[in-house]
Amino acid sequence: MNSQKSVTIIDANVVLRYLLRDHEEFYREAETLFDQAFSGKKKVFMNDAVIAEVVYVLSGFYKVNRQETARVLIELLKAKGISAVDKDVLFDALKIFAEKNLDFVDCLICAYGNRYQVMSFDRKVRKCVKEAPLSSGCCSK
Repeated sequence: MNSQKSVTIIDANVVLRYLLRDHEEFYREAETLFDQAFSGKKKVFMNDAVIAEVVYVLSGFYKVNRQETARVLIELLKAKGISAVDKDVLFDALKIFAEKNLDFVDCLICAYGNRYQVMSFDRKVRKCVKEAPLSSGCCSK
């Protein structure tokens, strides 16, 4: 019987403490979890909402530039032991976020436009969806 408890779902604070190392005790706990994931001993699941919150906090509150935010999160998502639904869409959304002046959720909608029809009243989202599809698969493992 495969236990779902073998997968650890994390929230944005775990990712943020790991990336920012701004609270030493929480950082050490997060580092232990990520090290276990990177070594294949654990599976860590990050959902779209967590990624969106991390992007929002890094770029909004901590003023990390869009390109660095995207780069760090792409690297984290590429790591062994880290899983997410539709990683290729997340990679595309992060690449769009690095290049365009769109909120991350709009970037996610735009990235999903490579797979689905998108309806939006937001002019920037519609323009993004009409542009050449990304889905290069460059970032998946």
